[in-house]
Amino acid sequence: MVGFFISKTSWTRLGRLMPWIIFSTPFAVISYFLIWFVPDISRGQVLWYLIFYCIFQTLVTCFHVPYSALTMFISREQSERDSATAYRMTVEVLGTVLGTAIQGQIVGKVNTPCIKSPLFISTANSSVAMEELNMTHETGSLTDTRNAYMIAAGVIGGLYILCALILSVGVREKRESSELRSDKPVSFFLFTSLAFMLLEGNFALFCTYTLGFRNEFQNILLAIMLSATLTIPLWQWFLTRFGKKTAVYVGISSAIPFLIMVAVLDSNLIITYIVAVAAGISVAAAFLLPWSMLPDVIDDFKLQHPESQGHEAIFFSFYVFFTKFTSGVSLGISTLSLDFAGYQTRGCSQPSEVNFTLKMLVSAVPVGLILLGLLLFKLYPIDEEKRKKNKKALQDLREESNSSSESDNTELASIV
Repeated sequence: MVGFFISKTSWTRLGRLMPWIIFSTPFAVISYFLIWFVPDISRGQVLWYLIFYCIFQTLVTCFHVPYSALTMFISREQSERDSATAYRMTVEVLGTVLGTAIQGQIVGKVNTPCIKSPLFISTANSSVAMEELNMTHETGSLTDTRNAYMIAAGVIGGLYILCALILSVGVREKRESSELRSDKPVSFFLFTSLAFMLLEGNFALFCTYTLGFRNEFQNILLAIMLSATLTIPLWQWFLTRFGKKTAVYVGISSAIPFLIMVAVLDSNLIITYIVAVAAGISVAAAFLLPWSMLPDVIDDFKLQHPESQGHEAIFFSFYVFFTKFTSGVSLGISTLSLDFAGYQTRGCSQPSEVNFTLKMLVSAVPVGLILLGLLLFKLYPIDEEKRKKNKKALQDLREESNSSSESDNTELASIV
């Protein structure tokens, strides 16, 4: 819906996309802060979080779709758009590292108590134990945890505003970049995104319970994201040198051995950090490559449908939609699977069934989804040869359009 409305938005002094970014930012920050606020109400808290979480996700979509679509409005050249995408994804991963560090360090300083020996507590007694534990720490640890989350939300909200200001001041849309007068299969995006979403959504629990690194999770995550940040330029060089399809096969599939290794090997902190750094290389490819390929799909669509204009935001909105869709599917699969396995909320340890389920969710299932996605990727028709042909065809159309425009101007001048 957001992509459709953006495509129907008239050009303004700020452009077509930038007003969406500017006006959605303050409301997104407010809704994000309210997600982490604990209302002083005895009933209706679930409704509170449901409402503000949905509002926040909607506003983030209003920001993210035009933000990602800006790639098509800053240059006509494929190489320049690829370079801009590489810079964008590098800064995005850096932002993820910064957000992870802020959230982790602020919240991590507060020690939230866990429930010991959940296996020896019945369901009824477990509820009583949880209630007594909450009452015992109400004025201490839990209150400090609430405050820590709100402080972290405030800091991240401030960074959100700062980044939006830098974007609005530093980037200018070029209307002519998209004014040249796919139905291409991108199903692999869906499965590879779901694979990495499952890994991302369950990694904290996997580190905490299966590997036993409760206090090291934030540092392991930082190692992954820093590795991803540093290797994005490497993948940008690789796709330029060997082509994007080859980069996808090499980059995405390189995650498979590390996903298997982390589940098969015994818990070892040093090995876990090594695997984390290596996995960050694949994460960088997963961040960069789909966004780098999307402009090529749009170019191909333009050549096949030259009469169709202004649909760039719709293409980007579909990718954002599939990313959010896989996030929701991942959350549902993870929650149901862990619930069936007997997961104990805030438990100091978990049953063996939960540890096995976590291994499946961060290893076997993502590996299967990656393989399925790469198999479907064989249907993707835009290889390097076709991409170069499209580039030349677009240049020819632009030169023809410019020549026609100059001829019309000359004829009009002669008439005058």
